[in-house]
Amino acid sequence: MAKSRRPRSRTRRNFLIGGAVVATGALVVGWRFLTPGDPASPQALLKPSDDERALNAWVKIATDGTVTIAVPRSEMGQGVHTALPMILAEELDADWSKVRIIDAGVDPVYVNDVMMPEGFPFGPHDESFLARQARATGRYLSELIGVQATGGSTSVRAAWGPMREAGAAAKAMLLAAAAEKFGVSEGELVTEDGIVRHPASDRTVSYGELAARAATKSPPDTLPLKQPSDFRIIGTPRARLDIPAKVDGTAIFGADVRLPDMLYATVRHAPVVGATVRQFDPAEVARMPGVKKVVAVPGGVAVVADSYWRAKQAIDAMTIDWDMTEAAQVSDADIFAGFQEALAEDGFAYQDDGDAVEALNGASKVIEATYRAPFLAHATMEPMNATAHLEGDRLTVWAPTQAPSVMRWIAAGEADLSEGDVTINVTYLGGGFGRRGEPDFVRQAVALAKAVPGRPVKLMWSREEDMRNDTYRPAGLSHFRVSLDPDGYPAAWHNKVVGPSVSGQATMRYIPFGSDSGPDRTTVDGAAWLPYTASDVRVEHVLSRVPMRVGFWRSVGHSHNAFFTEGMIDELAEAAGKDPYRYRRHLLRDRPRHLKVLDAAAQKAGWDRPLAEGRALGIALHESFGAIVAQVVEVGITDGEPRVHRVVCAVDCGIVINPDTLVAQMESGIVYGLSAALWGEVNFDGGAVQQSNFTDYDVIRMDTMPTIETVIIPSAEAPGGAGEPGTPPIAPAVTNALFRLTGKRVRELPLSKQDWSSTGT
Repeated sequence: MAKSRRPRSRTRRNFLIGGAVVATGALVVGWRFLTPGDPASPQALLKPSDDERALNAWVKIATDGTVTIAVPRSEMGQGVHTALPMILAEELDADWSKVRIIDAGVDPVYVNDVMMPEGFPFGPHDESFLARQARATGRYLSELIGVQATGGSTSVRAAWGPMREAGAAAKAMLLAAAAEKFGVSEGELVTEDGIVRHPASDRTVSYGELAARAATKSPPDTLPLKQPSDFRIIGTPRARLDIPAKVDGTAIFGADVRLPDMLYATVRHAPVVGATVRQFDPAEVARMPGVKKVVAVPGGVAVVADSYWRAKQAIDAMTIDWDMTEAAQVSDADIFAGFQEALAEDGFAYQDDGDAVEALNGASKVIEATYRAPFLAHATMEPMNATAHLEGDRLTVWAPTQAPSVMRWIAAGEADLSEGDVTINVTYLGGGFGRRGEPDFVRQAVALAKAVPGRPVKLMWSREEDMRNDTYRPAGLSHFRVSLDPDGYPAAWHNKVVGPSVSGQATMRYIPFGSDSGPDRTTVDGAAWLPYTASDVRVEHVLSRVPMRVGFWRSVGHSHNAFFTEGMIDELAEAAGKDPYRYRRHLLRDRPRHLKVLDAAAQKAGWDRPLAEGRALGIALHESFGAIVAQVVEVGITDGEPRVHRVVCAVDCGIVINPDTLVAQMESGIVYGLSAALWGEVNFDGGAVQQSNFTDYDVIRMDTMPTIETVIIPSAEAPGGAGEPGTPPIAPAVTNALFRLTGKRVRELPLSKQDWSSTGT
């Protein structure tokens, strides 16, 4: 036991749930784990049964020893419903076999204070005064607003402190109860597997027996936290707590919600970007079987019926007159032509070390390259959906959402209610990837509930509507100008990235008076603050607006900037006549964590081994969301198409909570990124999306799935992300391998756009 944390006392800091008071000139928000004596008590949040006692806002214990932990993040397959309870159970010394989970409600105590600070325009390792103040302000604003969201690979990082403290606080209360029961001091007691033991007398008492007494205690001001060497749960493989229900069919996703007297709805959106409804005639389908109502909703028109199929038949039969916009003429070529023109403009410089422009102007040789990446869809397995029920002045929503606190605010505004009159029930998510943090489908569901008050209505988008009305990963263009030193390594590096602002657009969808004109770090994530050394570096972003909706996509800016930058690093290695792996090793000579990850991937893959004819290896390394990932791929050409046969992935994400989940997330991220690299592209013609389903937006299938091997680098650093960092390196690793195999340098994705018929087997 070494490290101790002092909890933020509600009484000492004038805490007020759901708001704040001014104390000594500062706005103060609450202690993360409320104790039973608080007015806004854990009883209100956890709703314990007669045989349960809530010890704080995160955990309750039953008389039979069952430990129920509240999880405030959305489970979308990434394993947070297991990883987060492991953190609390570790400090509690709980019996893992008796741990159960519930979804935490929407409450400021469950704030995610990591996500917002990471949006500010400072590098992840910038410890300047301004950067530290900005992050502190972001955490403060997160608590003030009560941001409860899942994304940005922040779930474990945001929960690491609060859930450890909550577990330690509960254990301290149990120890105080046991000391009182045994008539001894707390220092004479030890805890293990849900038991308090007094070694001197060999007496034991279970947590279940102590729960009622412990609930009357308060934790000490100083909480001892475990050293990593004392962990028994964290770092060990544990079966996922959500898997049994997903296997036996009892898990409830948004699409599974069934309520008494429920109606069903589906929607048709505008066929082209930016178009709005001019007029429609509900009478056109009113007499069709099962149809209850035709409703104009934000973004389109919906039909409410007594079944989804009947609603779908009716909406397909409707004639809707759309008011088109200038965007109806926009195509991909127009977008990229605009990006190319924007290259002539000065952008916002996120990194400006030395004087790269001056150094390049004086260089004898400059290497230039321009890379492009397309729009991408999220293509979640479960299309967008939500269920809403308006009963008088109470609204209840069931939604597979990544942002329940935001959705409650959105729903309240749509229904003209106070947030206190809105309940958000978060279901399992059939994939999120950032898409389910958007408010559109919840807004529509609430509008439908208002149209049929007193009856629950479930809105379900068709796959085609989902694909054609996404908030797409933005297309982007990246131009490099780089000079090399006499040894062939980067001396001056100037990278200009062109594209729209994801954060800006998202803000405007949440807040009508928002703007996209401010700095948006996601635009250069993965382009600025690279681990590679160079004396003069300038990385800037030129805002080039597009009429299409763009949004957060798995790994956000890293998803395309890693392709750009790691491709360019390989080009520099080629220009210098050096091996791409060893070239990176030299550039990472002062970055031991990165170097260890790079070496682990290369060694596991057998970088220098002889390969079968028609095979080649490629390598890429990328840091994102607090994790460092290197990937080596083995590729070939089969039937005129690139084929990835093997991927070796090495990852250092700090302290690992559940290694099984980490491996699964690396595999998941690789599959997601590889699908995009091979085939992923959303095209616009006349303002209309050309893709509609998995028939023309392909993904990795069983017969194209490579072998994936993951190497976890042991680390004592604070936990980093896992859900997204596996995605960015895969595209450049593949394109770099294809260059070594074919001599063809790929600067534009997807790979299906290229002609590979002249080589391969």
